[in-house]
Amino acid sequence: MQYLLLIYNAESKWDAQTEAERAKMHQEFGAFTQEIITSGNFKGGNQLHPVSKAATVRVKDGKKLVTDGPFAETKEQLGGYYLIEAADVDEATAIAGRIPSAGMGPIEVRPIVEMG
Repeated sequence: MQYLLLIYNAESKWDAQTEAERAKMHQEFGAFTQEIITSGNFKGGNQLHPVSKAATVRVKDGKKLVTDGPFAETKEQLGGYYLIEAADVDEATAIAGRIPSAGMGPIEVRPIVEMG
């Protein structure tokens, strides 16, 4: 079964890190990604730009409304994701717990609906 691991953290925490801390985190993410590629769990994933580059689209009364940024004020922002293959939710949550930034913010584990 496939799962989407949604990686959240406060962008302010990332901004407060030194260049050395950011480099270490990037190195840890690279190693983690290579591990799940090697294990066969990796299906895809990307880091996202900050919410300042996001747009939200709504349609109301047939009219498209586009606003800058996320749709609501949140304490933590979606910063990236992994799409993985796992035998079950236990394996998916075990993989999520190894994501290097898990100590900085939550990792949401969502099963993918398999379409016929």
